[in-house]
Amino acid sequence: KCLVDFWQPNSATLICQNTTVDIHVKRNDTRGLHARLKRQHIDYRVFISNLQKEIEKQTGYRSSRRRRSESQYDYEVYHSLEEIQTWMFEMNRTNSDLVNMFSVGKSYEGRPLYVLQIGKRSHHQKKAVWIDCGVHAREWIGPAFCQWFVKEAINSYQYDSVMRRLLNQLNFYIMPVFNVDGYHFSWTKDRFWRKTRSKNHKFHCRGVDANRNWKVKWCEEGASSHPCDDTYCGPFPESEPEVKAVAKFLRKHKKRVKAYISIHAYAQMLLYPYSYKYATIPNFNCVESAAHNAVTALYSAYGVRYRYGPASTTLYVSSGSSIDWAYRNGIPYAFAFELRDTGYYGFLLPESLINPTCTETMRAVKAIASGLLKKCETHKDRFPYI
Repeated sequence: KCLVDFWQPNSATLICQNTTVDIHVKRNDTRGLHARLKRQHIDYRVFISNLQKEIEKQTGYRSSRRRRSESQYDYEVYHSLEEIQTWMFEMNRTNSDLVNMFSVGKSYEGRPLYVLQIGKRSHHQKKAVWIDCGVHAREWIGPAFCQWFVKEAINSYQYDSVMRRLLNQLNFYIMPVFNVDGYHFSWTKDRFWRKTRSKNHKFHCRGVDANRNWKVKWCEEGASSHPCDDTYCGPFPESEPEVKAVAKFLRKHKKRVKAYISIHAYAQMLLYPYSYKYATIPNFNCVESAAHNAVTALYSAYGVRYRYGPASTTLYVSSGSSIDWAYRNGIPYAFAFELRDTGYYGFLLPESLINPTCTETMRAVKAIASGLLKKCETHKDRFPYI
């Protein structure tokens, strides 16, 4: 019997006919799996033959990892949780005119859940954009993008008129690592860990899928009720302190938060609600237009194509997702990015691709944020709707 770790889709139940499936298997199981696939006449390709070697390139155990002096933070390598949190303190200390750091709560293992507010201080209540990264621990390109966004926002404020306008008129709430416990675990124990690290009283399996734990059609289609599954929805909605803390913050500020953006990997997609059903959202025209503008802006950097559309039809049906929750709670623009690539590297996107991936994604996020400053003039598209 061969143990299979599903990368895309993340559960065997989501496999459809004539679709590509990305899996990771242990070296000892490869020969048997190849034989079975041949017997079933299933085409396959080996993308990464030595996974351990690729992991070591990214975790600092090999000499190939680039390290610069302490004074110059390297945005083109992946960083551990400790490094990211130290960097957040430094950003807060050295950019007090644009940055304000705070915590929305604590994780299951007691780590602070830090958020950076980026924007010019203002006397009036500004509209806001929430961006979270690292909901799924193994998707390291997410936290790399959140850090890139902060760097670009601060560094280009003086000379980029678009960014200056955005930071003058909006506040950005940036959460570089949502799932702090899981991310730390992915650096220290299991590179392909996805879930949180909460304990289950009945099973030895740990963790909940933080993107199936939100209070919207919780634990229905596309989520699992079994604690050992990667898409486990948890014992109840908002059971995870990380989800509960962010939901509480967003509920408190929902009148100002106009866009919710969650950064994931991988698939090269820009998704919006609904995730849990095949139906068109009431403000579809505005959201579709924003998504189109975002992927067009992204494409303009290096010609990388992103598919976009409702999560249910573009990717797969899932319940208890953060974008559905944000939308239901009155945030009119709720997006989930699935960054590079489409499967060649999967969760092990090389550090050499951090720069181009973040550069193009930056264009897309700026396009979404710029769209918030213009009114979407479709009569049918008034909010709230649900």
